[in-house]
Amino acid sequence: MALDPTGLDLPSKPGVYLFRRTDERVTYVGKATDLRSRVRSYFAPNPDRRMVPRLIEDSDRVDFIVTKSPSDALILERQLIREHKPRYNSMLKDDKSYPFIALTDHEHPRIIYTRHPPEGSLRWGPFADPGAAKRVIQLLRRHFGIRDCPELLPQGCLAMHIGLCQGPCIDSTGYDERVSAAISVLDGDAGVLIESLQREMDVQSHALKYEAAGNIRDLIGSVQRTVSQRVVHSRFYQDCDAIGFASRGDNGMVVVLNAKDGVVQGQLEYPLIHRGDIADSVACVLAEHYSSAKPPRTVLVPAPIGESMEIWLAERRSGVVEVRVPQRGELAQLRAMADQNAELQVERHQRRRSGSLEQTAADDAAGLLGLDSLDHIVCFDMAQLQGDERVGASVVLRNGRPAKKEYRTYRVKSDAPDDLRMMSEVVERWLKHQDGWPDLLLLDGGETHLSSILGMLDGHGLAGRFPVAALAKREETLHMDDREPQVLSKHGRVLVHARDEAHRFVNRYHRRRRGKGAIGDPLEEIDGLGAKKIQALLRHFGGRRGIEHASIRELREVPGIGKAMAERIYGHLNG
Repeated sequence: MALDPTGLDLPSKPGVYLFRRTDERVTYVGKATDLRSRVRSYFAPNPDRRMVPRLIEDSDRVDFIVTKSPSDALILERQLIREHKPRYNSMLKDDKSYPFIALTDHEHPRIIYTRHPPEGSLRWGPFADPGAAKRVIQLLRRHFGIRDCPELLPQGCLAMHIGLCQGPCIDSTGYDERVSAAISVLDGDAGVLIESLQREMDVQSHALKYEAAGNIRDLIGSVQRTVSQRVVHSRFYQDCDAIGFASRGDNGMVVVLNAKDGVVQGQLEYPLIHRGDIADSVACVLAEHYSSAKPPRTVLVPAPIGESMEIWLAERRSGVVEVRVPQRGELAQLRAMADQNAELQVERHQRRRSGSLEQTAADDAAGLLGLDSLDHIVCFDMAQLQGDERVGASVVLRNGRPAKKEYRTYRVKSDAPDDLRMMSEVVERWLKHQDGWPDLLLLDGGETHLSSILGMLDGHGLAGRFPVAALAKREETLHMDDREPQVLSKHGRVLVHARDEAHRFVNRYHRRRRGKGAIGDPLEEIDGLGAKKIQALLRHFGGRRGIEHASIRELREVPGIGKAMAERIYGHLNG
């Protein structure tokens, strides 16, 4: 049933309006300086947007929320679009902003990689290449010892002991000079750092360690891409952003070209779901982009974005922001270049998204957990049999794909009698060899495994440094700190894949350790019965004699043993 305009009763005040259906589903969210006149414009005989007739036909009423100012309406609109995901609004595909490198305003500044820089911090970015930004932080920590821990510990932390932090918590002498050197690098004077890396690369090359030299070469490239991306010059490009737009059906791309001091310094791309209104799509991106970054003096746009957005940009800058749709001259050429880049990026994005199922799975899981990315996952699992050959293993997934060169195996060295302490030992040994942290540390286990590892990390001053989760096999339930247990949907398939890969890898290592000459176990002859399930049987029945005398019903009570497996075990042991 189409919406009837005669029943509308809206105030002439700034605010947000919501088109709804009878089932309460929000179909569109908009902002207005004058709610009454803005909503009435949707019922004009010749609407200016193709989607308007469909929106009116698909809606049954209009709700509204009055705000103090048009700029407050813009902020509220952004929040409501994220919450309701209306059918007729343009929306960012991943709801992610670009990352910054920030130095906090603490007495001993902390360097962090963040999409939401804290108030009062020095910041650089946003960066289009998150991986390069992370590598630059690792290099700055390695070369200058800048801390990244959330709090100073009187006894120091693991990062200090492995040479990634100068340790201002114990002795702050010279720390300010180190911070100044890091600021100089981030401001674009990376000569000292690059020269040091080049010397290190030459040493590795002369020692015939070409793989290590190649890795250092890649690090040099990361520094250069992060601190210097200048490509185009013009005396007109003083302090402005040029916004480009392109679309293919519902797939849209907004490109932000940043120019300062006569130089184009780089670009950022925002893929989004486009609903047919260029101004809406551009405004959606600008609200996201400038929520963390300070707007420039001039913003060049492909279509007028509305007075409320212009007011909000001026408030974010604390000064005048000129929003222009240039028609001629060099500024028009700059904006045309942004459009050309958007055209290339929307085609490239479509090809990339359709061709990388693994990356899509990683992105889906990141969205499910509310994380920025899951491009680097490390998963641990343990295996033992009757206390012999107690081993652990870690597997790594990069962009959703197994990175087998980074797989590691561990023999448990302590007398730890259970999985929890064995896993803590193995993860602790892994920590000592890391230059940077993963996007997620995943454990094969439940709440007790998660609590044990979090306690160990806290003891090393690493609590909160990176997300940790435990994935239990029963119903594929994921446990994370300060969250309710979550049964994974299909969007979490990359986490299940990581856990299963770790399980496969540790069991293969365990079988190899036991060796061909070991006394055979009758249970190992049963198809599909691996070390983990044998271990569960032994624990449940207290030994092999209990297994031999168990009925099928009793066998089925063991975690991980189903009806078919119970029948195979019973049949094998009883002839």
